Amino acid sequence: MAKFCVHCGEKLGEKDVFCSKCGATVEGKETRVEIVNNPDTKSKLGAGLLAIFVGAFGVHNFYLGYNGKAVAQLLLTLVGWILCGLGPIAAVIWSFIEGIMILAGSIDKDADGRPLKD
Repeated sequence: MAKFCVHCGEKLGEKDVFCSKCGATVEGKETRVEIVNNPDTKSKLGAGLLAIFVGAFGVHNFYLGYNGKAVAQLLLTLVGWILCGLGPIAAVIWSFIEGIMILAGSIDKDADGRPLKD
């Protein structure tokens, strides 16, 4: 399980004694970010709604930091519109399913491994 600095939210290595970003001492036991106090924590509700309403453009994946997947959704939509084929329909279904998965908690972390806040 990934560990994060309780002071700045930086991802820590398993054997780190100090945070490389803020220099804080890492405690011996599991160190977790307080989700509410971390400014980098993404909203589960925000990501889910982005996926349902504008997800065909990959907006929710850009928001969560999954840039490769976001570009794939965006290209699928644009190419589908150009060719008038099934691209937009496939991207809409893909993003709608991801939106439900985010809201249901199946997708519960961003690209950096930080948990999504409720």
